[in-house]
Amino acid sequence: MDLGIAGRRAAVAAASAGLGLGVARALAAEGVEVVICGRDPDRLHAAAEAHGLVGVVADVGTPAGATAFVAAATEAVGPLDIVVANAGGPPGGGFADFPDVQAYTDAFTLNAASTIATCQAAVPGMCERGWGRVVAITSIAARQSSPGLILSATARAGVTGFAKTLATVVAPHGVTVNTLQPGLHATDRLRALYGGDLAPVAAGIPVGALGRPEDFGRVAAFLCSDAARFVTGTALLVDGGAYPGLS
Repeated sequence: MDLGIAGRRAAVAAASAGLGLGVARALAAEGVEVVICGRDPDRLHAAAEAHGLVGVVADVGTPAGATAFVAAATEAVGPLDIVVANAGGPPGGGFADFPDVQAYTDAFTLNAASTIATCQAAVPGMCERGWGRVVAITSIAARQSSPGLILSATARAGVTGFAKTLATVVAPHGVTVNTLQPGLHATDRLRALYGGDLAPVAAGIPVGALGRPEDFGRVAAFLCSDAARFVTGTALLVDGGAYPGLS
């Protein structure tokens, strides 16, 4: 299926590995010129060189860093048609593990304020040009109770509300805004949360396996496509059937 985005320009945050890299690779496979960022120069440039991407060293865990990445990506390839907001997750733990409210403030800065800043930097130009795609990578924790991921759940739910509201504002200008809620995928983040043996984790997923970053990336690429122009304001699960609810 031709997604109709060949020649478009994209910035994918935190994409030197994991789900971000999966998205960047999927977009590049569709002929999109893709800029990625990461904090580790060696890993970033290795990923960029291996997959035909443009690498920019940046830390998008703060609003200033996210804004700087959008500016650097624009300087590298020109006005952006697609932005994928993404950042590393906050520490795992439950309510009793974070007695200081600063932990929640830090999580919001990392996962919500950085996404808001990305949109503030990129979306006005998209609206002026009459076409744009925004995808924010959040988490299944934004949809269901996850007692061991209370910081992530709090911050990601904020992103979901922001994206839903922004989508209604910019829709008349040809810009769509959606969030993706990944379940359990084979990434360094998952290994850090659950340890090295992920077989028991995979066994609890209805499809019987962990998600692959490349599969997640193809879903994101579709949301960035011309074919998905009527899809906006959605929060889409990519979880192998793990979420048990009806909505």
